Amino acid sequence: MTYESKTSPLPAASAAGFPPGSAEASAEKAAPAAKFDPRKRPRNLTDDQLLDLVQRQTFRYFWDFGHPVSGMSRERSNVAYDYGNEVVTTGGTGFGIMAIVVAADRKWITREQAATRIYKIVRFLEKADAFHGVFPHWMNGATGKVIKFGAKDDGGDIVETSFLMQGLICARQYFTADTPVERDLRNHILWMWENVEWNWQTQGGQNVLYWHWSPNNGWSMNHQIHGWNECLITYVLAASSPKYAIEKPVYDQGWAVGPEFKNGKEYYGIKLPLGPDLGGPLFFTHYSFLGLNPHGLKDQYADYWQQNQNHTLINYAYCVDNPKKYKGYGPNTWGLTASDSYKGYAAHNPKEDLGVISPTAALSAFPYTPEQSMRALKHFYYDLGDQIWGEYGFVDGFSEQHNWYAKSYLAIDQGPIVGMIENHRSGLLWKLFMSSPDVQRGLTKLGFESPQIIRK
Repeated sequence: MTYESKTSPLPAASAAGFPPGSAEASAEKAAPAAKFDPRKRPRNLTDDQLLDLVQRQTFRYFWDFGHPVSGMSRERSNVAYDYGNEVVTTGGTGFGIMAIVVAADRKWITREQAATRIYKIVRFLEKADAFHGVFPHWMNGATGKVIKFGAKDDGGDIVETSFLMQGLICARQYFTADTPVERDLRNHILWMWENVEWNWQTQGGQNVLYWHWSPNNGWSMNHQIHGWNECLITYVLAASSPKYAIEKPVYDQGWAVGPEFKNGKEYYGIKLPLGPDLGGPLFFTHYSFLGLNPHGLKDQYADYWQQNQNHTLINYAYCVDNPKKYKGYGPNTWGLTASDSYKGYAAHNPKEDLGVISPTAALSAFPYTPEQSMRALKHFYYDLGDQIWGEYGFVDGFSEQHNWYAKSYLAIDQGPIVGMIENHRSGLLWKLFMSSPDVQRGLTKLGFESPQIIRK
């Protein structure tokens, strides 16, 4: 996919990031919001203060820049392709919901504000286009109508839906108070979760999940979901469904047979159990593991903590080795994953290295490589911040080699920064997601072990 970047003005928002409707936000309305100036960013912060600032600033992408009608997460901050300003993203909204839960827990917004925003999203989705309970990749944030992601991709996307449901399950486990808004939110999330026909995506009972189905094009995209990649959560949730679950053979014969599933080789002296050579883009270690806790998570194929940590360490070692001699690469500047680049959108990884560093790669890796990630964060913020720090956190990518610095932010890259830093700090999202009885049942069905699974 190639995105054409035509930067459009971002909506005015306060540097403090006060929630709309708060007394602070009302007071700010008396004067026009000043244009964000990265040169005025706070200095000499403690590590905790820096993490707070980065999480909170990045959260504003989902709070201040959320779609005004639906509350859903916009695909990106700039206009790309010709799809206009209304495009919201299903998976990115799931990541945004998790960011809102983090914000409530850290009291950047009130619990009621968070529950109300997520309830708004859920009620919008109940009226939006869905296909056997499966939502499309993109939709119009004002109308809920499908926006095509590709020529035939105008129906349900089970992977994007799994990212959404991961976030909604976290929200349902968090908002447990006996208040009208939290009770209603839990009920509506449950109905939506129960309504997803995961087994429909096996195309008539095959032992594999298919990524897409469309009422106009049927199964013609014919994209089977094999591992190893970002889609583990899709199989886990498909097995966890209360009404439309898949069985273990779908996992074993669909997911675990991909041509790049088993690896077992060493790179830079580090063994990689699963995945393509040198590991692939780092989002493989982020998207499924915002909710799934990889600590002690094992099945017959891998130890998923070892898998994710080693993948990250290989990515880090490659950037330090810097075989293409790109300017800037090193212990303080590392992290290859899918993001914008000077050539358009690219799935950056050691096998597709364009000299572009994506800040989300190292920052979302905090649970796996805390020391290396903190070094990168300090360098990104203190040394490169004039170029890459903005009103929604760090921009999507940069290349010192090509003197290129993105102006864009993407939901699927900003969300994991908030969520994975929080998992590093408190384990909040891991605790919430893994506490779901449905998730525990699905993991057990697929043969997973985890300290979080309660055996009955």
